[in-house]
Amino acid sequence: MTTLGAGDLHLTRELVSALNSFLYDRNDSALGKVLDRVPKPVRMAAQQYLRDNCAPVLGAFTEYGPVEVVRDAVVFGGIDDEIEEYLEGAYTIGLGIRMSNERKRDGGVGWVIQLLSDEVSVPASGEPRTWAVPAGAKLLRTWTSKQRVGGAGPVRGALQVAEDATARGRWVRIHTLLHSRYDVDFEGSGTSEFVVDVFDAPIPMEQLGE
Repeated sequence: MTTLGAGDLHLTRELVSALNSFLYDRNDSALGKVLDRVPKPVRMAAQQYLRDNCAPVLGAFTEYGPVEVVRDAVVFGGIDDEIEEYLEGAYTIGLGIRMSNERKRDGGVGWVIQLLSDEVSVPASGEPRTWAVPAGAKLLRTWTSKQRVGGAGPVRGALQVAEDATARGRWVRIHTLLHSRYDVDFEGSGTSEFVVDVFDAPIPMEQLGE
């Protein structure tokens, strides 16, 4: 993107941190304070790159940098003890989870699970969502693990909601996030939650090649 000269190398860590934070919270003011201290060509290059290549993507960044996929497209059959144990393990060590149902070629239903390197935070007053609703999709219901199902924990509660909606032929997606206690400086302090989206749409067919 750009290069700092020898006389400005001491700003490298601060600049990288500010860029990561901007990609996470889009705070122009905080980034601007750092860019005002770097040479003009560096400032212009950084601003141009952000405009051209860094459109906001929900759930793609924390203040420490991009959220990466650590395990992609693990496919399970129906909801059972195996899938619950898999999610419990990922949830316990703080990985982000994205999960959706799909209709198999034989007519059965499977679940595709993607694990992410981190859970993304949302502010206390923000919508509990770090996975964008697809364009044109209509939500019937969004459930979070704050709405516990009986005495079930967050994993079991999410799976119960997902299983019930799947039995009615609905497309379902599940993801996790960290819901902060604060609206300012909200990264990294809060309650980990499951979010279940039930769509007004049939379960999509499985994608060949997964």
